[in-house]
Amino acid sequence: MQYYTSPFNKEEEYKFPKDITIYDTTLRDGEQTPGVCFSLDDKLEIARKLDQLRIHQIEAGFPIVSDRESAAVKTIANEGLDAEIICLARTKKGDIDRALDCDVDGIITFMGTS
Repeated sequence: MQYYTSPFNKEEEYKFPKDITIYDTTLRDGEQTPGVCFSLDDKLEIARKLDQLRIHQIEAGFPIVSDRESAAVKTIANEGLDAEIICLARTKKGDIDRALDCDVDGIITFMGTS
């Protein structure tokens, strides 16, 4: 495989990891596209297709957004997919508590700055 690195890299040679993890954000970030609003059936179909593609981690949503979003994340988490089901939460107790209630395999946290 041929690759190029920036002249500003500290190391001349890049060492590729033995394994990679594919993390998909379609169910959350994809839904932030203007005019896009997935139904629960849409989300389940997308999650199942991503699982069939052997995506390792699926970010199911941002549960604190609404009760409907929380229910969708929990439904996907309990679907029995092979992928790890992850959700997003701000570093706020309420967000994290809501995420924990969704039965997900992991939570990605971030600090809101805007």
